Amino acid sequence: MAQPLRGMKVIDVSQVLAGPYCTMVLGDMGAEVIKVEKFPNGDDTRAMAPFVNGESYMYIMVNRNKKGLCINLKSEEGREILYELIRSADVFVENFRPGVMKKLGLDYDTLKALNPSLIYCSISGYGQTGPYRDKGGFDIIAQGFSGMMDMTGERDGKPVKVGIAIHDIAAAHTALQSILAAYIHRLKSGEGQYIDVSLVDSGLAWTVWEAAAYFGSGEVPKRTGTAHRVSAPYQGFRTKDGFILIGAANQKLWAAFCLYVINKPEWLEDERFLTNALRARHVDVLTERIEEVLVQNTSQYWLERLDRHGIPSGPIYSYDQTLSDAHVQAREMIIEYPHPVGGKLKTLGFPAKFSKTPCQLTQSAPLLGQHNDEILRELDYTDKDIEGLRQRGVIK
Repeated sequence: MAQPLRGMKVIDVSQVLAGPYCTMVLGDMGAEVIKVEKFPNGDDTRAMAPFVNGESYMYIMVNRNKKGLCINLKSEEGREILYELIRSADVFVENFRPGVMKKLGLDYDTLKALNPSLIYCSISGYGQTGPYRDKGGFDIIAQGFSGMMDMTGERDGKPVKVGIAIHDIAAAHTALQSILAAYIHRLKSGEGQYIDVSLVDSGLAWTVWEAAAYFGSGEVPKRTGTAHRVSAPYQGFRTKDGFILIGAANQKLWAAFCLYVINKPEWLEDERFLTNALRARHVDVLTERIEEVLVQNTSQYWLERLDRHGIPSGPIYSYDQTLSDAHVQAREMIIEYPHPVGGKLKTLGFPAKFSKTPCQLTQSAPLLGQHNDEILRELDYTDKDIEGLRQRGVIK
């Protein structure tokens, strides 16, 4: 079956999450991705538990649909191998601290001289410019710097990290969309270009409602628990046996909620609740009143009632409940596939469902240096050459 990026060649020297996630999606869409891992131990995630027959599941999750090459880029021979790959590549992705690629002789200007049409994408904590460019940056550091931690958690609680590596994934998606845009430009003009992506910028770009509040009224977003900043009811509520989410954030839904779900028509006349803005302003008392009703029955009872009247609602699942839900499985968000060492494994499926060019899982994550010989032979290295490189500590 056709894939949209078939024919694109990507050289990926990134590691851990932001870069590898980006190149994984490129591979899912059909690009040939060659993951070049550092010598001699490879991507740092290879040391992260849990392990399946010695292989890290963390590494396996974000490196499917890639070929694996492990070379010593600090050696002249190792760099020459990479240079040969660059000459025929479309995209190069790295996520080292600014300046590292320059020291290795793998900076944009050097690689551009080898391949003027190359699309070169750098992902870093703070970006390639600005006073903090040289600082190391991990996801949790970016969450603190962007204000995201300060606005996450219960109102009277301490700042809380978002449950997933949100800045890493935001940077991965920023890099992905930028690479695809640059590729379209190259198809039209033949020009390559340099792309500078940072974890901080990428996550900050997602804070659109918070920026609107600040730019529009000077409001500094604070922790609100599950409540929305400007809409109500739009949050989690306690029931007799747990918590549910309710989103009755416009007048039509609010009226249906009051009349048909909780049988409180008088709330439609309450001056504190007449508009969405007023309900948000009085969200504490609104929450208290709603929970006084909801605690009288079970989550399932209320969810069925909310569904019956067309009011958006849902459970607050634990992760295992999410993965076992019939809808998630019907959407094929869990895939089983064979791994050469791990055996039959599960991974997450493809979130976008294409009618003509669907994403595919055609290759499991590579073992360390799995495709060394194959890739080097394609570069016209002989078996004797390859063995010499191995003995001299250039490849593993």
